[in-house]
Amino acid sequence: MHLQKITLVNFKNFESQTFDFEDKINCFVGNNGVGKTNVLDAIYYLSFAKSYFNPVAVQNIRHQQDFFMIQGEYQLAEKLDTVICSLKRGNKKVLKRNGKAYEKFSDHIGYLPLVIISPADRDLIIEGSDTRRKFVDNVISQSDKNYLLTILKYNKVLAQRNSLLKYFAANRTFDAINLKVYDEQLLNYGTVIFEKRTAFLEAFIPIFKKRYEAISNSKEQVNMYYKTQLQDEDLLKLFEKNLERDRVLQYTSVGVHKDDLTFEIDGYPVKKFGSQGQQKSFLIALKLAQFDFIKSQSNVKPILLLDDIFDKLDDSRVEQLIGLVNNDYFGQLFISDTHEERTEEVVKRTQQSYKIFKL
Repeated sequence: MHLQKITLVNFKNFESQTFDFEDKINCFVGNNGVGKTNVLDAIYYLSFAKSYFNPVAVQNIRHQQDFFMIQGEYQLAEKLDTVICSLKRGNKKVLKRNGKAYEKFSDHIGYLPLVIISPADRDLIIEGSDTRRKFVDNVISQSDKNYLLTILKYNKVLAQRNSLLKYFAANRTFDAINLKVYDEQLLNYGTVIFEKRTAFLEAFIPIFKKRYEAISNSKEQVNMYYKTQLQDEDLLKLFEKNLERDRVLQYTSVGVHKDDLTFEIDGYPVKKFGSQGQQKSFLIALKLAQFDFIKSQSNVKPILLLDDIFDKLDDSRVEQLIGLVNNDYFGQLFISDTHEERTEEVVKRTQQSYKIFKL
């Protein structure tokens, strides 16, 4: 699978522009603020129907315009697919494949597998548990549609349970039987999510460790752990134990929506003890392991976006990273960088076909 061409209309800083791509490596170079990352984000949009960097869709429309449109032409095995994502102010976002609109965007997830490595990934280390859960869910969902549907159902029931708790508090009433209906649904969905996350991490963590070892030349030992309340008790017991707390807080305080990952380097938290270079290597290893996992599950090489990855990596780590992509294991790559000479020097070493776009 590869993206042959993309057209942007009123997307972020682009008025109207088309890029024709090389099958292997495509590089966007130029000063900060010229739109390099915006092109990568447009490619991300076509896989996930949303921005990687800005969750407020209307803010991706170019200033003083009424709509944006992104169109991509993909070569998939023996066929050519056209995917269009568009948004008009005041309307719902539209996603089409070969002229037919999706009713549910979730049906599209995983069709065009993609992995992005970006400075924004640092949020995985420094932000709260929600960011790390979304990472896990994103990886699993690209190869397991049932998992994504289960997550959506769990979140819907969770919102209903929280609304009921608020209603009880506002009206100074309580109905345990009514609440139990939601508890049982959350038990069913939550158990599936817990089991799938557990199985995923058992497979994923060894892949991640191997990737970090290759990038760092085995300089440090890394690990990650799955933190979940469901390891010791089932969800119904947790709901019973925390019922009074939930009534006071007016929201559901226990469940798989509280799961987290712990990241460590040499036995210490990466957030506190990892240098900038180590943190960046950690995140790159995490994302390359994501690539490995999706590829093994789908038998398709995901598109790989490398946004400003050479920054804060020393020469030896850059060398290791480029060595990893210097074979046919990877498919199509998109790279953004501020230094044209550095980028060209690096991609030449891969001995792969490449194209450089100066913005």
